[in-house]
Amino acid sequence: MAVQPMQQIESRLNRMFGREAWHKTHSSGWIGDAIYGVNDGLGAIFGIIAGVAGYTANSHIMLISGLFGALASTLSMGAGAWLAKKSEQELRHQELAHELREIKENPAHEREELSLMYQLKGFTESEADAMAERVSRDEQLFLRTMATEELGLDMEEDPRGHWKSAGIGSLSTLVGGLVPLIPFFFIHGVWAMIIAAIVSILAHFAVGGAKSVLTVRSWWVSGLEMTVVGIIVGVVAYGLGWVGEIVLR
Repeated sequence: MAVQPMQQIESRLNRMFGREAWHKTHSSGWIGDAIYGVNDGLGAIFGIIAGVAGYTANSHIMLISGLFGALASTLSMGAGAWLAKKSEQELRHQELAHELREIKENPAHEREELSLMYQLKGFTESEADAMAERVSRDEQLFLRTMATEELGLDMEEDPRGHWKSAGIGSLSTLVGGLVPLIPFFFIHGVWAMIIAAIVSILAHFAVGGAKSVLTVRSWWVSGLEMTVVGIIVGVVAYGLGWVGEIVLR
């Protein structure tokens, strides 16, 4: 039987993965970043306006505080996501370079490591040795295999991944942060805060339900958990603002 080219094998495997491959790539990537960003912005800004509401009933101050809080959260999330992804990429490159150096300097040792890993998977010593020998004939294949088996790394990488993470993190945080502020653009006074609280609590439930895409939990349990967290944040922030108003009066 003829040996299939590596690209043809990868193409067939990707087609067989179907939805599973899409879920692995996107759910653990930009979808997760977006949900996390929305959640962070929503929770932070709801906490800010609740705290300000405990201190003053001036809805204009609540709106201004929320807007600047949303801006600060957006910039902070974008910068944090960029730095985190960039550091992750640099560490990955360093580990791959170190592994390649080991392959070049001591290939016999690396073949032995790979053989032992295959034996742990259930192959016999002779089968594992033969597989390791076959893989080691191609340096790039050897590096990819060792990166996967020993380091748990994927050779595929998006060179613009840190910019993508920063963009998604910033935009999603801004969206989440603006949700609690929407009522303040149309209503003033106590009712603005009441409606903002209702909108924020409902948004917490929606974000919690969306998180179930990334987990095995049911959407309503995840949504209810996030709702409770949002209520606690709001109540605590309002209480601290109220105490602050008494102390600073």
